[in-house]
Amino acid sequence: MQIDIITVLPSLLVSPFSDSILQRAQDKGLVKINIHNLRDYGLGKHRQVDDYQFGGGAGMVLMCEPLSNCIEELKKETIYDDIIYLSPDGKTLNQSIANQLSLSGNLLLICGHYKGIDQRIRDIYVTKEISLGDFVISGGELAAAVLVDAVVRLIPGVLNNETSALTDTFQDSLLAPPVYTRPREFKGKIVPELLTKGNEKAIDEWRNNESIERTKKLRPDLYKKFIGES
Repeated sequence: MQIDIITVLPSLLVSPFSDSILQRAQDKGLVKINIHNLRDYGLGKHRQVDDYQFGGGAGMVLMCEPLSNCIEELKKETIYDDIIYLSPDGKTLNQSIANQLSLSGNLLLICGHYKGIDQRIRDIYVTKEISLGDFVISGGELAAAVLVDAVVRLIPGVLNNETSALTDTFQDSLLAPPVYTRPREFKGKIVPELLTKGNEKAIDEWRNNESIERTKKLRPDLYKKFIGES
């Protein structure tokens, strides 16, 4: 998979992709992540990428020309399955979306900033808009990092134990069950004895029941989805 990211603040994306699972995925050649500085496509002597809104109002808007020039240049080299704009207007990211995107070959992400991007870029180029939730952050960079992490970890071979991703929270509309490690006893709290006996069938049944009960208690909305209620 190849993921290209357009941003006015490329330094914000260096660290998230330089450690742990995402770095190993790149080292293995399972994903290629390219960060493109929109200012390289800026206009004039000062590489302008933003301007005031038509109609007035607070906040600057990323201009059409730099974004279009960048996108068109990238499209000369790569055919994208989706061009995604990270925006609070978009569909809220969930595990189903991450699963779907993990099957893609190439993705292009556009990070908004200031008051966002000119609507015409959204109309002409963007195929999906994705949000992290009903709140606003300073730009799309952190949202892009979260999206990339959620997608890349699902690519076969990225995780050392591929079944780990299949048992993540939300994969089956359930929260994950409780997990424990050593020591067996900690401040009076003891690991359930069943988990120490090695009976895989019984452990799987316990984990499934715990997932259901935890979801029912903590996320009744997900529980209704799990049991098929609207």
